[in-house]
Amino acid sequence: MKTHTDNKVAATTVGDTSHLLSPPSTVGEKLKQVGPGIVVAATGVGTADLITSIVIGTQFGMTFLWAIVVGSILKYFLNEGVGRWHLASERTMVQGWQQLGKWATGYFGVYSIIWGFVYGATAASTAAMATHAMFPGIMPLWAWAALHAIAGFLLIWFSKYHLFEKVMTVLIGVMFVTIIGTALLFLPSFGDFMGGFVPRTPDGSFMLMMGLIGGVGGTITMASYGYWLAEKNWSGPKWVSTMRLDIKIAYILTGVFTAAGLIIGSQFLFGTGVNLRGDQGLIELAALLGQEFGIWMKWVFLIAFWSAAFSSLLGVWNGVPYLFADFVQTIREKKDAPRKVVQSTDKAYRFYLFWLTFPPMLLYFFGKPVELVIIYGALGSLFMPFLAISLMILLNSKKIDQPLRNKAVPNFVLTACVIMFVYLGASELVGIFTK
Repeated sequence: MKTHTDNKVAATTVGDTSHLLSPPSTVGEKLKQVGPGIVVAATGVGTADLITSIVIGTQFGMTFLWAIVVGSILKYFLNEGVGRWHLASERTMVQGWQQLGKWATGYFGVYSIIWGFVYGATAASTAAMATHAMFPGIMPLWAWAALHAIAGFLLIWFSKYHLFEKVMTVLIGVMFVTIIGTALLFLPSFGDFMGGFVPRTPDGSFMLMMGLIGGVGGTITMASYGYWLAEKNWSGPKWVSTMRLDIKIAYILTGVFTAAGLIIGSQFLFGTGVNLRGDQGLIELAALLGQEFGIWMKWVFLIAFWSAAFSSLLGVWNGVPYLFADFVQTIREKKDAPRKVVQSTDKAYRFYLFWLTFPPMLLYFFGKPVELVIIYGALGSLFMPFLAISLMILLNSKKIDQPLRNKAVPNFVLTACVIMFVYLGASELVGIFTK
């Protein structure tokens, strides 16, 4: 395990630092380096994003295309802030939370344990639903879920980042062909499409609109972005421009995928009265597409469903353990002590990978305990404003050189993120405790 006397430099390094790259100078060279953004897009676009956009399209047509654009922009600024903090300060998000106080690192520690337990079961079960629908009768749903969880565990445990990135690139390629291909069957008229960019909120649609904006892209995995940058050996402020292009591509892809769901809902299901709920709704939609266009279309959409679910699982299995390992190291380190490099072979990393995979299997059989779901929902609803507030404080601090500190636009967007996510969080908490 490598060490470094400079706490700043060592903190942000995940992989081997002996072959640090020189930052590319042209757009073409930068495009060749793109990779972490692909991982962000593949992880962030899950089945929840697809079903939300399809449901909204089913109810309101192309009305909320503008909301997808707004959501992609907001998440871009959040993820760009995470990447800029890592590169400009050469510190991790966990170290940034430590600067804010023990309450911040403590919050993340509690949240990560509860979130990981519930998400581990949810992610594996969601991916399993697709394969269970493809191959009915071969195995029960819980067995498919266990298979997906263990497959993710083995891939992350034994592979290096470059293989993980290639697998994620293949999965997002499959998503592009299947999801975009399906949407091409239902292209709206030019007038309907352009009309979707005009901001408006029909009666009774406000919370759905807010949920769509807030749901575009990832949540906790955005905080993992810096570790994926470090795996590519992007280190220091000179990589900021490359990082920005990388993350722009990520949220262009995210927006395109989410818009494709809106198109499918608005053109195929609008006015039919079909009510799709939860991840099961994607299975129902695959069946409807099969009835309309033939069994091949059902398979195409089930593959899209599976690739969205499994890529999200892999992204979390790889990225969030870095955060947890960094958290463990941060709370254990003594002041001014040399900081060890965060690696995927760390005991804390592998503990959390195990935590995501095996303990949640209990939920396959017993369901989600009500108390755990309530706590998870409460903490989950507060993570996005927590991240936005953290970035506002850290990126305006003197820890960042003046040229890379927040300007007026990032500060405005992050403030809007805080207001929106606090509102959504409060609404979710009210909904949880009034049921």
